[in-house]
Amino acid sequence: MITQQLRLDDVSIDVVRKRVKYLRLCVCASTGRVRLSAPHRVEMEAVRDFAASKLDWIKKHLARFSSQVRAKPSEYVSLEEHYFNGRSYLLNVVEHRAAPKVTLRDDAYIDLYVRAGSTPEQRKAVMAQWYRRQLEARLPTVIEKWQEIIGVEVKEWRIRQMKTRWGTCAIRAQRIWINLEFAKKPEHCLEYIVVHEMVHLLERKHNDRYRAYMDRFLPQWRTYKEELNRQAGLIQG
Repeated sequence: MITQQLRLDDVSIDVVRKRVKYLRLCVCASTGRVRLSAPHRVEMEAVRDFAASKLDWIKKHLARFSSQVRAKPSEYVSLEEHYFNGRSYLLNVVEHRAAPKVTLRDDAYIDLYVRAGSTPEQRKAVMAQWYRRQLEARLPTVIEKWQEIIGVEVKEWRIRQMKTRWGTCAIRAQRIWINLEFAKKPEHCLEYIVVHEMVHLLERKHNDRYRAYMDRFLPQWRTYKEELNRQAGLIQG
């Protein structure tokens, strides 16, 4: 990857040259940085023009993020709030001598069983494995449902922890990737991202045809997209 710097007014943009087909812009709340992924073949002047056309959009979201209180990183201690399937739970850390595990209790607690002296990183890893198993159990039903509705076939799906994307679609392979964070999200958000990626099997670009498909299959998709963006502190353009 090759990274260049572009400055428009008072906005600094990281231009990352990658093996991608289209220009893609995102604003990250956690770092306050603007990142623009660009194909190697696209001239810098065209990149600048694209960024300039999005400048008002960039400034709007940077202003929104700067006014928000930054959430503290999780420390994985008892009484800390965590989410699962769109619901809030209190974490209850239990030290024991057996293998680590996670269980739900009383619709109010996530019991995290770990060995004495475990670090926050180790507790996070146990939680991540549990979240992955839960999402692996949910995804097949959602995908099967929408394959029939949309009329496409997903030959393979995978789960990955992603910092800047909710999901991706490898069109030729008919493979979709879903962010591990969706284990924490409500069902309608998971359905939105599955539909979003599956519609790319009908239309590659985020153009009028793509939006028409989304309106047809999931009329509330804009509301769900905005909900996810507010929660994530990440906006893609």
